[in-house]
Amino acid sequence: MHILTVHNKYQIRGGEDESQELERRTLQEYGHQVDLYEEDNNRVKSLNSVQMALRTIWSTEAYQVVKQKLQNSTYNIVHIQNFFPLISPSVYYAAKEQGVAVIQTLRNYRLLCPNALFFRNGQVCEDCLGKFIPYPGVLHGCYRENKMVTGGVAAMLTVHRAMNTWTQMVDIYITLTEFARQKMIQGGMPAEKIVVKPNFVHPDPGLGEGRGNYALFVGRLSVEKGLDTLLAAWEKLGGKIPLKIIGDGPLSEEVIAAAKKNPQVEWLGRRPMTEVYTLMGEAMFLVFPSKWYETFGRVAVEAFAKGTPVIAANIGAIAELVESGRTGLHFRAGDAEDLAAKVEWLLANPAKLAQMRQEARAEFEAKYTADRNYQKLMEIYIQAQNLK
Repeated sequence: MHILTVHNKYQIRGGEDESQELERRTLQEYGHQVDLYEEDNNRVKSLNSVQMALRTIWSTEAYQVVKQKLQNSTYNIVHIQNFFPLISPSVYYAAKEQGVAVIQTLRNYRLLCPNALFFRNGQVCEDCLGKFIPYPGVLHGCYRENKMVTGGVAAMLTVHRAMNTWTQMVDIYITLTEFARQKMIQGGMPAEKIVVKPNFVHPDPGLGEGRGNYALFVGRLSVEKGLDTLLAAWEKLGGKIPLKIIGDGPLSEEVIAAAKKNPQVEWLGRRPMTEVYTLMGEAMFLVFPSKWYETFGRVAVEAFAKGTPVIAANIGAIAELVESGRTGLHFRAGDAEDLAAKVEWLLANPAKLAQMRQEARAEFEAKYTADRNYQKLMEIYIQAQNLK
């Protein structure tokens, strides 16, 4: 199969950049020809706000690039991983004109929310959900804290809703979880075109032993990730178990301050992935305290691969990934007291913790391997070809 992957890289490299790269490399490992058309958000700096808004709505450059590629070679699939902001939905039209099936992976909530997160002022916000014109996001300046720039995003969403782009120009949408799928349907996306295929971990990092006697957090140090809840819970725990924090971000100073105040909290900053996996495999459990609607939770799946249970906030996709009582526990999102209580319960039930380690690894093997991902992706590609 010959596939054209289309991706707009984030300005700050994140997990979704890595996930799409892994998917592309895995397809190549299975013998498929995969070409890449990629834009980098660093180009945004060279555009003024008007140019940026116009390009976000319709990029003639991206349209021509994709059209030319499709004319020069025979492709079975155009798989768009991320078109925002430099590529734009114009690439759908280029693919459709050439009769090639179009798939769009929805790695965030951009088609329903200008800032793509459903998160504002430290809490979940659904003000734009279901609105034809997402004007609340403009009033709040939700994208880059800038009303004018947010207006450009809102214009893109509104124009393409009016053009029926989202309903007519994409054959299949892929969400990473059923939670994200239901949010998209709630926002007016066509249910019959949305399928679920999670991210995966490859190569298999192997089972850990869980002998480290510490808890672990891995992720961006930002408000939506629930760092305040995490640090407050460790204050309440009063030294019952050490916490290691891996990651960097805007709240790094708060984490440093917490580590100075509480000797049970250790900030490790960024670490190579090999070291992260080692620490993850030896951790007693991983904590995933997010306060927003995660579209997935790759760190949780990586923990499962190492056989490490996850204590997760009962919100969004992460609550779906972690089965409470089997592969980990749930706590009320934003509730530090409840998180501390769940940690104490797990510490008091070592036999249950050992069982959860086995179940976590089994969950990975059943759902999140490269083989399982490949099988599901091929089913989607074949379905899309039959629809076009």
